[in-house]
Amino acid sequence: MRAGSSYSIRQRPVSASPALRMTSTRVRCVLLVLALLFLALIGRAMYLQVAQQDFLQGQGEARFRRAMTLEANRGVITDRNGEPLAISSPVQTIWASPADMEPVPPAKLRELAALLELSPEELAAKLSDRKKEFVYIKRQISPELADKVIALGIPGVAKQQEYRRFYPAGEVVSHIIGFTGVDGKGQEGVELAREKMLAGKDGRRVVLKDRRGHIIEDIAAIEPPRDGQKLALAVDHRIQYLAYREIKAAVEENKAKAGSVVVLDAKTGELLALANYPSFNPNNRTGVTPEMMRNRGVIDLFEPGSTMKPLSISLALEHGKAKVNTVLDTHSYTIGPAVIRDVSPQSSLDILGIIQKSSNVGTSKLALMSSPEDFWKHYDALGFGRAPNTGFPGEAAGRLRDWHKWRPIEQATMSFGYGVSVSLIQMARAYTIFANDGVMLPISLYRTATPMPGKRVISEKIAHEMRDLLIANSQPGGGAVGGRIIGYSIGGKSGTARKLEGRSYVANKHRALFMGFAPGHAPKVIVAVMIDEPSAGKYYGGAVSAPVFSKVAGGALRVLNIAPDEPSNNTLLPESTPVPVDF
Repeated sequence: MRAGSSYSIRQRPVSASPALRMTSTRVRCVLLVLALLFLALIGRAMYLQVAQQDFLQGQGEARFRRAMTLEANRGVITDRNGEPLAISSPVQTIWASPADMEPVPPAKLRELAALLELSPEELAAKLSDRKKEFVYIKRQISPELADKVIALGIPGVAKQQEYRRFYPAGEVVSHIIGFTGVDGKGQEGVELAREKMLAGKDGRRVVLKDRRGHIIEDIAAIEPPRDGQKLALAVDHRIQYLAYREIKAAVEENKAKAGSVVVLDAKTGELLALANYPSFNPNNRTGVTPEMMRNRGVIDLFEPGSTMKPLSISLALEHGKAKVNTVLDTHSYTIGPAVIRDVSPQSSLDILGIIQKSSNVGTSKLALMSSPEDFWKHYDALGFGRAPNTGFPGEAAGRLRDWHKWRPIEQATMSFGYGVSVSLIQMARAYTIFANDGVMLPISLYRTATPMPGKRVISEKIAHEMRDLLIANSQPGGGAVGGRIIGYSIGGKSGTARKLEGRSYVANKHRALFMGFAPGHAPKVIVAVMIDEPSAGKYYGGAVSAPVFSKVAGGALRVLNIAPDEPSNNTLLPESTPVPVDF
């Protein structure tokens, strides 16, 4: 190299290595893939937000949308004076949505079970089906207890308001009112008969709820509930109470199987009281048997025995076959192979004597003076063999056979209460002809300003004659002396009917009966009493059922503020007064 000369060295470009080129390619590929994925997500989001919006919204609402029933308040049932007999109180129901719940921690499960008095196993079983969106956990609990449950903070467990039926009079009026089930629907009595009127119509509320069961918002117009209507019965709770008290005491005192008493307003046919014993408490039906729930005064059928005699005798007087002063031979006599006889035989009796001595012979002879067709028409006009249309569910029609198939012995025995079956409420209604100038009144279970019209069965003249005969039957020597009331006249007839089991009558099983009205000269109430199988020694209607009539009718007259019509009658006949046989 020469001194002082300059020169530069040119560098050769270094080409990229294969490794670097590969790395660069990979980065570009990854970025491209990420870009494509991002575009796909954007596209999917736009698709869901635009094309699938309605579908997704519907699916979300399906999971958290709930249609809540707004329960209508059931109508109040009152007596004729406005005293509540059935009311609805607000309560809470605990429910859950297993489909929206995570498994409940064991500790929380035990706490919830303890509060609701359930076993943990039972509670777990209720929540086990994850497909269910609604399940009741515990119904009709107090609001305070429901608040404690919600305070546990278990997601998916919620509460809602319901109504629980409460019966202030309990067992006293249970056979009239009946009861509702846990769903608030009528099961028996008036609750069942007037279900549509009392129930009203439930409302509806559609809401969105979160996973804890809290309402987020309403998503539809609320349909408010329409509450049930108020229902006033003809029953007077004061008379109902004393009727129940006396029939219960009589059944227990006489060691009887059961008993019933019916009280009617003699001028309107309104049902003032109907009590049965045994009874049940509709507020707590634990241990209640079907026998306790039987509304015996309406559905039990029986042969009424001698209480039928005034009704059949009235036909003979109405048709002029006999007069009040007619005297009949009352010696025993035969009809075919059968013998008609009296328990207390007399050689002859007039009409009053036939009633006072409860003569089968005299009554049957008067009945046989009429043709079978006329006799049947009379019993049919009295409502026997047909449902009385009181409005009670399951009311019995009884049995009155076609007169074309009668034999003479059947007409004879039906005149004194055998061979025909009736209910106690049918007998009470039939006796309205004596208290209401010959007109039989329909029974009204509900309070009404305008009484329903009745149907004439016998003339006013015959009705007055029969009334006087029945009043005379309560005087010494008559079979109704046990029904006398201090200060009031009465009219009545006792009866004692042997019970038919299978095809034969049982000698030691009876029904003791009494039908009557008071005050006798201007009747205001009709009281019918039946005691089934008294077994404490007495079994005649005049000894067992007449005292119940006396206490119930006397109490009812005082409740209704009816003035005494016999001020001088300040003593009752002594218990030692003989009671005529009343078969």
